[in-house]
Amino acid sequence: MTEPSTPLLPSQPVIRHPSFGFMAAHPARWMALGFGAGLSPLAPGTVGTLWAWLAFSVLQPLLSAPQVAWLLIVSGGMGWWACTLTARHMNNADPGAIVWDEILAFWLMLWLLLPASFKIQVIAFALFRYFDAAKPGPVAWADQRFKSHPGQPIGWAQGFGILFDDLVAAFCALLVISLWLRLWPAG
Repeated sequence: MTEPSTPLLPSQPVIRHPSFGFMAAHPARWMALGFGAGLSPLAPGTVGTLWAWLAFSVLQPLLSAPQVAWLLIVSGGMGWWACTLTARHMNNADPGAIVWDEILAFWLMLWLLLPASFKIQVIAFALFRYFDAAKPGPVAWADQRFKSHPGQPIGWAQGFGILFDDLVAAFCALLVISLWLRLWPAG
């Protein structure tokens, strides 16, 4: 079975800065653009991560641990679909305005860390943003793993790649926090 995809065509403009109207035109775009967080003209990934923190703070007390796990699983699958489709609609394999990857990865981090002090949550936020933005080592590898090249179609692999590097960034941030708390338990 072949993977349905939309090739990057010279006649289709690359949408770098989507508008509210663009987002409102399709449900996948709402999700991929973090319900508007990705429309931020400055640091949409950071804004998306802040949105994730706020949303998780509201949702987490209402849900049991298994319910949060299901939320993450369903959000991962739906996010894969939403990110793939929105990247196709934007004619851009990994647009910065897509922030569902930050939201999902940071929700996973918070779920694994909580109950954690506000200080630990701030450190988690800072480390995640560092690993996601700077892309050191394994995050750079993950970022390049599923990239398409100019003229290649945007398919399910690229949609997964949008999510994958942020999940690796979250893992790296959690690893640093774990080592820090192991070495300095009073953290």
